[in-house]
Amino acid sequence: MMKKFSVEADMERVKNLYHYEEWARERGFKLIAGVDEAGRGSLVGPVVVAAVILPNENLYLERLNDSKQISAHVREILFDKIISAAVSHNVVEVSVEEVDTLNVYRATLIGMKRAVDGLKIQPDFVFTDAMKVDFGEKIKTDSVVHGDALIASISAASIIAKVTRDRLAEKWALEYPGYGFEHNKGYGTREHMQAIEKLGATPIHRKSFDPVRSKLAVSC
Repeated sequence: MMKKFSVEADMERVKNLYHYEEWARERGFKLIAGVDEAGRGSLVGPVVVAAVILPNENLYLERLNDSKQISAHVREILFDKIISAAVSHNVVEVSVEEVDTLNVYRATLIGMKRAVDGLKIQPDFVFTDAMKVDFGEKIKTDSVVHGDALIASISAASIIAKVTRDRLAEKWALEYPGYGFEHNKGYGTREHMQAIEKLGATPIHRKSFDPVRSKLAVSC
């Protein structure tokens, strides 16, 4: 039986997501950003990275959570609310070519730096989800494992990145039919694997990722 949604319980849960931001503000930091990515494990397309600075008044955003824990419909609603409420936000794409050249970890680090650098208002503190990133001498940072489910600004960034990338996947599905990108978003589902076997790799596939790499090696 589905648990009935309670606004009161959700408000308390979201309030707890601001614990880390409050910790940073108590130490004198005023502009606190959260950074997260989408698509790191996908076989196609760019890694999308978002940086978000939320208002200091611990704004209640209904159902705010790690993007993976909420439905696509809720993500779309929150996407607009976050952009409207944010002090500043920025989204960047790290290209397939960069992922293949640098490896996906290094490409994601670069994307996180670009996302923060591109904020119209620069933060003095940045929270990242697990990945340790150097944003320069003027910005303090902390990486928190599962930060997308624990820290409001990272949750917001995860939603912006996820919705942005899912919208890209809808376009890929039209440009490259048969791979199921509208469903799998480029991840290695059975449908996707069978399509690679049948149709081969597209220009947006990451050539350094297996099974794409193996498929290309066999066909050469």
